[in-house]
Amino acid sequence: MSNSKFDDKQEGAAEGNGKAVLSPQERRAQGSALRETVSREAQGGWKAPRKRRDPIEVLVASNEGRMPELVPIRFGRMLQSPFTFYRGSAAIMAADLASTPNSGLRVQACGDAHLLNFGGFATPERQVVFDVNDLDETLPAPWEWDLKRLAASVVIAAQYLHLHESEAARAATATVRAYRERMADYSSMRALDVWYDKIPLARVMAEMSGSDAKLRKLAARRVAKARQQSAVENVFLKLAEHHGALPKIRDNPPLIFHPSEELAPGMRTQYREGLARYRESLPEHVRVLFDRFHLCDLAIKVVGVGSVGTQCLVALFMAADNDPLFLQIKEARTSVLEPYAGASLHANHGQRVVAGQRLMQGASDMFLGWATGENGRHYYFRQLRDVKISAVIEGWDVDRLATYGRLCARALARAHARSGDAALIAGYMGSSSVFDDPICEFAVEYSDQNQRDYRSFVKAVREGRLEAQVEDSP
Repeated sequence: MSNSKFDDKQEGAAEGNGKAVLSPQERRAQGSALRETVSREAQGGWKAPRKRRDPIEVLVASNEGRMPELVPIRFGRMLQSPFTFYRGSAAIMAADLASTPNSGLRVQACGDAHLLNFGGFATPERQVVFDVNDLDETLPAPWEWDLKRLAASVVIAAQYLHLHESEAARAATATVRAYRERMADYSSMRALDVWYDKIPLARVMAEMSGSDAKLRKLAARRVAKARQQSAVENVFLKLAEHHGALPKIRDNPPLIFHPSEELAPGMRTQYREGLARYRESLPEHVRVLFDRFHLCDLAIKVVGVGSVGTQCLVALFMAADNDPLFLQIKEARTSVLEPYAGASLHANHGQRVVAGQRLMQGASDMFLGWATGENGRHYYFRQLRDVKISAVIEGWDVDRLATYGRLCARALARAHARSGDAALIAGYMGSSSVFDDPICEFAVEYSDQNQRDYRSFVKAVREGRLEAQVEDSP
């Protein structure tokens, strides 16, 4: 949906062509006027389009280009519950979201903004912050798409936790309200203050623990453990072993294994060309640091749910005998949003992910970069572990789920405010619950759609149309 009269005013102000810069109040009024075209109530509810594509067909199509021997592991992980199915089926929901109304305002979207794609990680300054932390699908798109996917994930998580329907709706509404209220705050803030804003993980842990001293101690221990486990020497001991003079990554098939020359043609030259292209994508000062390291080994490492089957690798670099660096190298494919939001401006999808990550996150990994492999695939690079902490939702009650939903919503609002116009978005949503209730209604009804799709998926596995490999519990 185009809103050219608003876009022209903003572009004119940005280009300094003599037009007056609009105040936040004026931009909020413009956002409010967008309701005449798409009402807030119209955002509510979900009804599958008459020609909705078969979700099984979508999943099969999304396997194109993946390593076929790993696809059963992907489906096995999705088979665990409707919640894990939801995590692995972003392509299905992207098509569905494209059929829903939106205000016409675009931001740098996450593209897969479910609850477990938020978490803690360390900044280059070694502070641990809370932010969106999986941006494989990032692309400029309507801001509502991210919010609707987040709200639906809250309801689906509530179902996974066997909470009552009313509790699921309460948690989803709290999530949407937190997004709306935080976006209103950003709409009045200076542009630099929005970009400087961060969410310390300590604040997240405090809110999740509340006044429960036992939970606070558990949270503190979890952060300390994450710091210890991400210490490079501990990662080295877990993943590497010595073979002669040089250390090698330890095989643990089918989850960690060394690729064949067919899978990784760059191994003939020790990936020299690909690493050179990656190096060029780094800021100059980081290149100086990266040049201290030399590649020792590289292996495929299966991670996540939606990423399984794509080429995800871990590379071991050494600067000295006791000075390792592990980089994760993830294949970047076409975003699931592109058929509906438009093609990426970046020819390399690794660059798309890196650019989106730097736009959306308050702070990003210093080794973030991209390259094209000898096989023609696109990749992005980041540190393998850097005090990364993800939510473990098992055992949560409705209060903890709602609290975490609110925290994710605030992080999403901050990410959107960095690239979008917070005042326009805030003006459209307004200051009452008129916007919250329809999005909650959508989340509840879409959770039912997810249940139906999951049942179709389970049936396809049982009938042998899809192969799923269920892994042993650790």
